[in-house]
Parts: sequence; C-alpha cells; structure tokens
Amino acid sequence: MSKMSKVEQYLIDLGISYQEISPEAWLVEDEGKSLPKMVVSQIEPVVVIRAYVMPVPSRKREELFETLLQLNSTDFLHGAYAIDGNQIVAVDTLEYENMDKNEFSASIEAMALALSQHYPLLSKFAEGLAKGKEE
Repeated sequence: MSKMSKVEQYLIDLGISYQEISPEAWLVEDEGKSLPKMVVSQIEPVVVIRAYVMPVPSRKREELFETLLQLNSTDFLHGAYAIDGNQIVAVDTLEYENMDKNEFSASIEAMALALSQHYPLLSKFAEGLAKGKEE
C-alpha cells in the first residue's frame, strides 16, 4: 500500500471536499467552505495550486493585463495571476518538503478570497458577461 500524499492528508484534515484526478492531482471544490474549483498538483519539488479565471478577452487586453499586474503587486497574498495559452489563471506554489498544513490552508484560502474579491473587477473584462450581452 502506498503512502498517502501530504497534500491529500491535509485536504482530509481540513475537511475540504476534493476529487482525486490522479495520484498527484486533486480537484478541489467546496461551496460550503466558499472554495472555488481549483486543481492542486504535487509536482516534485513543489505543490501547484491553480484556478481558472477566464479566457483572455479579445478587447481591452492591455487594460486587463495592467489590472492583473496591479492586483499581483498589491492584493494577492499568495500566488499571482498568470496567462496559460488563452486562459487567465490564478497560481500559487508551495515547496512540498517544507509545506505544513497551516501554509497549505492559507494558500488555498487566500486564493479563494482573492478570486471572490476580484471577481467584480475582472468580470467587466469577460466577453459575453457584459451588460447588454445577456439579452
């Protein structure tokens, strides 16, 4: 029997709902704890926490990128916004060997908080969500 990953043990200890995607990756989504959908991957020597934010829009890109950079420098406690292909993601990394449960929990909670607080600001850049497009 293989030893349980420290990541999975922390998810269990913290009572966070998750689904195992692979032996080194977990999909976290726990509405009861106000956690959005995010993927936690153990990629030695780090743990990567990623959450999809939105597609990169075709309009107002420079304004959005400036906003993301400002949020990275002033308002994202753990992690940062990044671009992966044509997707904007929120990403944080932790060193697996030295990571403790409090640090892991703080990273997950900080990402959830940032995403919820930044949603009103970032949603105005999302195509198809702007006023008038709903009709």
